[in-house]
Amino acid sequence: MFDSERVIICFIWLMMSSNSAFSQNLNYYENIQPIIYENCVPCHQPGQAGPFSLLAYDDITIRSKMIQYVVSQRYMPPWQADPTYRHYLNERVLTDLEIVLITEWISEGMVEGNKTKERLPSKGLYHKTVPDVSLAMGESYDIPKTNRDDFRFFHLPMDIKELRYLRAIEFIPGNKRYVHHSRMMVDSTQKMSGIDGMSELDPKVYEFQKVALADEFLYGWVPGSFPLFFPDGVGKRLEPHSDLILNIHYAPNGRDQRDQSKINLYFTDKPVKREVKTLILRENDIINQPFYLPANQISNFTMKSKVLENDISMISVMPHMHFLGKYFESYAVTENRDTIPLIRIPDWDFNWQTMYQFTHYLKIPEGSVIYAKARYDNTINNPMNQFIPPKDIGYGWHTVSEMMNLICYYVDYKKRDERHYFRTEIDKK
Repeated sequence: MFDSERVIICFIWLMMSSNSAFSQNLNYYENIQPIIYENCVPCHQPGQAGPFSLLAYDDITIRSKMIQYVVSQRYMPPWQADPTYRHYLNERVLTDLEIVLITEWISEGMVEGNKTKERLPSKGLYHKTVPDVSLAMGESYDIPKTNRDDFRFFHLPMDIKELRYLRAIEFIPGNKRYVHHSRMMVDSTQKMSGIDGMSELDPKVYEFQKVALADEFLYGWVPGSFPLFFPDGVGKRLEPHSDLILNIHYAPNGRDQRDQSKINLYFTDKPVKREVKTLILRENDIINQPFYLPANQISNFTMKSKVLENDISMISVMPHMHFLGKYFESYAVTENRDTIPLIRIPDWDFNWQTMYQFTHYLKIPEGSVIYAKARYDNTINNPMNQFIPPKDIGYGWHTVSEMMNLICYYVDYKKRDERHYFRTEIDKK
């Protein structure tokens, strides 16, 4: 924290503790609503991941004590990445000053203020609110009534008749309670239509997995994820007549449930100069094999990429582990042994995963190697452990198994990329 901010916070504390005119003038529409709308409403509004809305003054007041507690403990808004390691465009971190304002406003009686000062909610991240293509599952899926995870594949024809570049993508779960996470892939061969509705346990899945995908990771969604958008002038390539393959993980449930999730695609309306590419580090890239977590042990693993053959400009990173994950860190090491920090998550939480978008193009020079380190706690001391007593755990898609991935979006480097700072569509308005 800067010294100037400390001075401001101390001043506010002194003013408020003495029941000053400042404290009395603190009100919802002028002081609190801008903070809530910026940091909380993206999730806490109808149709999004939050379990309740925080759009209205009354929404805040009826939950005031809970809000006061979760913001003071920095439990909300959820943000797992260490802001001292690297900042991101989609960062959700309340400043000390903002926490003071919220907690003191609640303690002082939650003055509403003048509604004419009300801030209207943003219409979204995009320059247009209507997607170019909206893809829904062909039929609603009946989620089995079972105590087991259910992984299903769905085939969604995109009906794209010419080469297009993707500017933004949004996944909307049809059943927010039981859609645990999803992954979107692209098939340009028209060979995977038969996978629709198929379980990952179906032996026929292995035949489909032999098909070479045009994009094996177009986008991934977990609760709390924001829609993904790319900078001006770049986009994800979508070949004509490509199909989208959707893989959804449904959580166990004890009653009949249905889901019909959808995906919104937004194409670029500006010339695309560079294609967004994907670099993935996965379990095969672990240098201290085997990837195996013995019961009652803490295990550490390191992944290492191949040496980069060209300069690249990194756009975003997304780490992925399951419930036993405790720590994740990734960085690049250049030929000159310089270290470029990418992401550090000191206290991993499986329930809060997202794509972390850099504030600007992050140059990773030719000859660099990308590393990722992760720690797993397979002991009784881990409250997220699915087994008590602990069991030996290996690799697998199920949440009772484990994974270690790092998904990176990048473009080929262009001179002075590192000077290009990104702006959201909200910033442009």
